[in-house]
Amino acid sequence: MSKIKVTLKKSLIGGTESMRRNVESLGLKKINSCAIHNDTPAIRGMIHVVRHLVSVEEINE
Repeated sequence: MSKIKVTLKKSLIGGTESMRRNVESLGLKKINSCAIHNDTPAIRGMIHVVRHLVSVEEINE
């Protein structure tokens, strides 16, 4: 299964509660913090909600 690296690039100031919860559930806390996840539809859905705040890279192992 492929993995993806998610990095928080912008602040959550002014964001909705849904955005804050999604960023927290992705394991991101501060700007430039990274988390590695399996590429699943659930993770892709969380990323879709905050796509303007994060950057996503695919990791090939």
